[in-house]
Amino acid sequence: MSAAAPDRRSEAPPAPEPLPHPVVDNHCHLDITRDGAEAVDVPQALAAAAAVGVPRIVQIGCDLRGARWAVEAARQHDAIVAGVALHPNEAPRLAEQGLLEDALVEIEELAAAHPDVRAVGETGLDFFRTGPEGVAAQRESFARHIDIARRLDRTLVIHDRDSHDAVLEVLDAEGVPERWVMHCFSGDAAFARACLDRGAYLSFAGTVTFKNAEPLREALRVAPRDRVLVETDAPYLTPAPHRGRPNASYLVPLTVRTMAQVRGDDLGELCAAIEASTYAAFGGRWDA
Repeated sequence: MSAAAPDRRSEAPPAPEPLPHPVVDNHCHLDITRDGAEAVDVPQALAAAAAVGVPRIVQIGCDLRGARWAVEAARQHDAIVAGVALHPNEAPRLAEQGLLEDALVEIEELAAAHPDVRAVGETGLDFFRTGPEGVAAQRESFARHIDIARRLDRTLVIHDRDSHDAVLEVLDAEGVPERWVMHCFSGDAAFARACLDRGAYLSFAGTVTFKNAEPLREALRVAPRDRVLVETDAPYLTPAPHRGRPNASYLVPLTVRTMAQVRGDDLGELCAAIEASTYAAFGGRWDA
């Protein structure tokens, strides 16, 4: 009997070929690990990303602990800026405990007090993991985050899962901030146009490399180059050919190369456009 093949799902993939021009990973969760993995060594992760052309990261907090962690990481590392928010699936849990209002107040305080906080997000709606009983709390939380982003002049970062129409309804009702990003864009070309018409930046993750993602690739093709961003959502959504293994910012080149192929863009030109658009989307450069 032959020996069983080793399970490589927990192994970090090898580093890809570096990009010809730097880009920013505009959505990462360095504080989150998968499958019992050890905590991320942040300096090591930043060095690995920079070595392949990803020298800057937006660290996103999804709850109060994560938001505080993001602020502290941005304080300690010049390569990082922070986004703070309550994830849409966090809002119903806090509402059930009577804690949503206090949590929203702290998110605003974090966003207002720290110049390294460039974004309010990820907020939004998620009808995949939260049922109808949680919709009211999600909508309330989303509307409040929009208001915070507008008043504090922060970039709004939106999580949208199975909720395209509802996200646009809330945005239209509340009024979009000057800068807003559709994190891990998951719609088709028609939804992309609807977001772009409202001034969105569309951020593409490793999902654009998946075989079953042709509608997403159509969305990428219709997006103007100056509205296209790239992200990992690490440790999730690892691009092909390493789908299912841990994701990290140093794997961004795999996604960007696919994006260039899909769009028919020169790789270096697309990288330069993504870098410029990311800084524009998040309020200016933060060079280490």
